[in-house]
Amino acid sequence: MSENEFKDPDPALWAPAEKGPVGQFFAPVAGFGVTLSTMFRPTSTEQYPEEKVPTQARYHGRHHLNRYPDGLERCIGCELCAWACPADAIYVEAGANTPEEQYSPGERFGKVYQINYLRCIFCGYCIQACPTRALTMTNEFELAGPTREGLIYEKQDLLAPMGENMLAAPHPMVPGTSDADYYRGSVTGPVPEQIEWVREHRPDDPTLQHKGA
Repeated sequence: MSENEFKDPDPALWAPAEKGPVGQFFAPVAGFGVTLSTMFRPTSTEQYPEEKVPTQARYHGRHHLNRYPDGLERCIGCELCAWACPADAIYVEAGANTPEEQYSPGERFGKVYQINYLRCIFCGYCIQACPTRALTMTNEFELAGPTREGLIYEKQDLLAPMGENMLAAPHPMVPGTSDADYYRGSVTGPVPEQIEWVREHRPDDPTLQHKGA
């Protein structure tokens, strides 16, 4: 047999281990092991909704569209989340950033962003596909509503709340930076040039009140 000729793999590498006599004897009832182990445990009743038990740390709940520390949006409208969604629950339309309307670093932003929670299966593929960590999943699970229309969340429903030091978009990027600087985490908050720009164009913006405006 030549060195390049295909050989069948050793079954011991992939086949399940064979049970001994004792294992074969108990095999028919082995599936009841979990049931039998819990039959004699005390019953635990959760008093929901009066008492809400915290979810696990990695629970897949309602989505958030995140922002950078200076307030610009992380979503760049690439639509990778929509392509990755197996339930076709996400719809994204990209818009072009301009000097007067800069919503995210770079050239594009998510102009329209919808998640249909009637379809969403909370698998998390969308957040894995997002290149800028714009989309993450929270621990919020109370999503029931009286109408079907109310379970189609728009961009304003999904945007994360403004942080204490953030400046509401649109506004220019931090001077002298590129979108790569934002992706690397080099931007830690708004700078005076951004604050002055918002003060000039939107003097009544509520995010200016704690910035000496």
